[in-house]
Amino acid sequence: MKKVLIDLSVLKHINCGLGQIAYNYARFFGENAGKLDFEVHLLLPAQYVGAFGDKVHYHKASELYAAFPSLMPGFDVWHSIHQMSRFMPSRKGTKNILTIHDINFIYEKRGHSLQKYIRKFTKRTERADKLLCISNFTKADVLSHFPTDKPIDVIYDGVEFGNPAAEKRPDQPFPTGNRFIFSIGQIKEKKNFHVLLDAMKLMPEYNLVIAGEKNTGYARMVESRIASERIGNVFLIGPIHNSEKIWLYNHCEAFVFPSLFEGFGLPVIEAMSYGKPVISSDKTSLKEICVNHAFILENFEPAHIAEKIREGIEAYAKDPSLATRNAEYAQSFTYQHHMNEYLRIYREMLSK
Repeated sequence: MKKVLIDLSVLKHINCGLGQIAYNYARFFGENAGKLDFEVHLLLPAQYVGAFGDKVHYHKASELYAAFPSLMPGFDVWHSIHQMSRFMPSRKGTKNILTIHDINFIYEKRGHSLQKYIRKFTKRTERADKLLCISNFTKADVLSHFPTDKPIDVIYDGVEFGNPAAEKRPDQPFPTGNRFIFSIGQIKEKKNFHVLLDAMKLMPEYNLVIAGEKNTGYARMVESRIASERIGNVFLIGPIHNSEKIWLYNHCEAFVFPSLFEGFGLPVIEAMSYGKPVISSDKTSLKEICVNHAFILENFEPAHIAEKIREGIEAYAKDPSLATRNAEYAQSFTYQHHMNEYLRIYREMLSK
């Protein structure tokens, strides 16, 4: 049988968005590899070798393979599930599929660091036989900065919809006296969380709970403002497990997402799947993904943000069908649909 390798090395960051995508790929192939007409090989961190059953073949994502890719066995197709993996196929006969999530480095990096990222990205796109983007926005962004004659297809990210029965209240404490608004993401400048602080001063009847990695200078700035300005209803609770994320989506009054840079915007679809009002910026891919299913922030003024959050909560209270329509829309992003698209691409490349 022909062999397809899926690079899931980013699984080492299990609690971030890409880590969750890698986990869902691994779980899907663990459950379905025995039904496919090709061998499935997974490149993943050592601690996950053997974790997804005996129908897939495992390869440790070791530094040795990153430094000397020719030591890797041969494959017919190699799928790099994100654009900045340390691993690349070295054999010319291996067809390479590259999924591009974003090129945020263009906006975030400067000087030598930016040039390093540009070289790395260019090397990966030049090696790829098939380019895929996770949104039309990402595709347009790539083409504007890295023009190419290679065709680029768009396959939206898959969304893993959690089982409400698996929920677990987060271990990190925050007061439960008030109803709460939820947000999630790495606490970095591009997520724009600081604009919510002054808005929450205008909404003392609600708490705001923000989950995500907070080992950043930006997070320290946000926490410093919370302390110095005595904003007692905003809580940064750090990274959370999937069961805790389910609890937060399940019990929040609304989901707010003021992000400036998104290749797709996975959390807004997750929130919709729980029937929650979504208040989102319209930056980068978010307007495309939200379509008419979110309350869009026209600016980041505190009064406007507070007004939009209240508008969303009140609209859903008056018209429960909004929650149903949003949940139905979210179901158009199932992992089954996403993986069917990729299985089609794998077979297309295998036939070449």
